[in-house]
Amino acid sequence: MSRSGPLAELPRRLVFVGSGGVGKTTLAAALAVHFAAHGERTLVMTFDPSLRLKDALGIGDSGKGDNVDAQEGQVRVEFESKAGGELWAHLLDARRTFDRLIHRYAPDVASRDRILSNRFFRHLAGRLAGILEYMAVERLYEAVRSERFDRIILDTPPTREALEFLDAPQRIVSFLDSGALRMALKPWFDEDGRFRPKSLPGLGMPLEALLDRMVGIDLLRDMAEFFQAFAPLFDGFRERALEVDGLLRSSDTGFVLVTAAAERNLADTMFFARNLTERSHELVAVVANRVHPAAEDEDLELMRWLGERDQKGVAQLRDLLADGPAVVSLPLLPASPADIPRLEALGKRMEAAWFE
Repeated sequence: MSRSGPLAELPRRLVFVGSGGVGKTTLAAALAVHFAAHGERTLVMTFDPSLRLKDALGIGDSGKGDNVDAQEGQVRVEFESKAGGELWAHLLDARRTFDRLIHRYAPDVASRDRILSNRFFRHLAGRLAGILEYMAVERLYEAVRSERFDRIILDTPPTREALEFLDAPQRIVSFLDSGALRMALKPWFDEDGRFRPKSLPGLGMPLEALLDRMVGIDLLRDMAEFFQAFAPLFDGFRERALEVDGLLRSSDTGFVLVTAAAERNLADTMFFARNLTERSHELVAVVANRVHPAAEDEDLELMRWLGERDQKGVAQLRDLLADGPAVVSLPLLPASPADIPRLEALGKRMEAAWFE
């Protein structure tokens, strides 16, 4: 048996997916602590954890000083691993990741400054639909290419649809190959910033006035300048998106689908599970989280009903996935783990439940 016990046999990269509010961020952190405790150099990348979990991982206000890798934006968690492991955490922030990409991949200082100073980029680029998912993809690419870690655990964005993250690489490729981008790259404005569509001679000033009333000509000018400035980076974005798409489908990447145990969640869980396998992703486990225990006290009618409901849901999951991934049932805890010892305890509990 390898140093991390049975869980060491899992793929080197684990991606936690699931709907928002099911506890996948905490479980991703707990599993990262488990691997680090067993001697592995582990990086957990997460989105918007609770304040207490941020502090536990060192990515809250306490995440400052010598433990911060400023270049990559990740923090070494203060954590003693008797087996010699390391625990690193990274709070995924779409805007910071986007800025870092510009600094890293802009062909020269002038191009970098032109993009960073563009008003469209400064005010809107970090908030565009899908940008959070794509920045997670870019961050995964960076972490894998660094070759610094034995284990990388990625907590995906809290989206309504867990599959949105998986579509991010193909979405960026489709956008970069689209006619919309080619249209955006046309020289719509002259050197003085006046709207001058060459394909519509004579309509420049009337059309400019109309667009100004409809959406604001300044916004269109900023967008046009942004796409022009960004053009030298498009090929690199496309190449990385394709490479990450391959990473997500490789045998070194496994997916952990976190869900609630209630019967009403079964349809969504099975939909996610089927889509993952149909897209050639390796689903290594479905985790039914916060399962209410069976209550024997007849005075606790609500708790008994919740316990019976969740136990029935777990049993149905196991029947439906009998020939598929592991179905891991984790009990509801009195409080969400908010420090390293409790996360480590949850990691141990997860390992035990995984192979029971």
